[in-house]
Amino acid sequence: MTTTTAAQRREQAKHEYNAFLAACPTHQMLDTISDKWVCLILAALGPGPLRYGEIRTIVAAVSNKMLTQTLRILERDGLVTRAMTAQVPVRVDYSLTPLGQTLLPVLSQLQQWAEGHMDDVLAARAEFDTAAGE
Repeated sequence: MTTTTAAQRREQAKHEYNAFLAACPTHQMLDTISDKWVCLILAALGPGPLRYGEIRTIVAAVSNKMLTQTLRILERDGLVTRAMTAQVPVRVDYSLTPLGQTLLPVLSQLQQWAEGHMDDVLAARAEFDTAAGE
């Protein structure tokens, strides 16, 4: 039976993803895709490419700063592409990559769950708040 050193076990663990470990890339990716702006922006881009202003209209509550920051994160993670077209003014379109499109069914199910269970959640909140004396 071969024994391994602590350093060898740490090196091996780097290649085994475990979302429950804070340093694991999957933990960080879950943190990214669970962000409300990420979910809403990815869902907005689902039907096809959009310009910045169009995304801002669809995701109405997002600030310019958060939209820009979120689009950059999504582009860096390979979920969104940014295409510039040389014209006056320059046209920039954002679209989902094939990798980004794989998230659409998951996001759709989350949206359906939230919309289908919102009455239950609101009732639970009201019951909790009443019991807490608020």
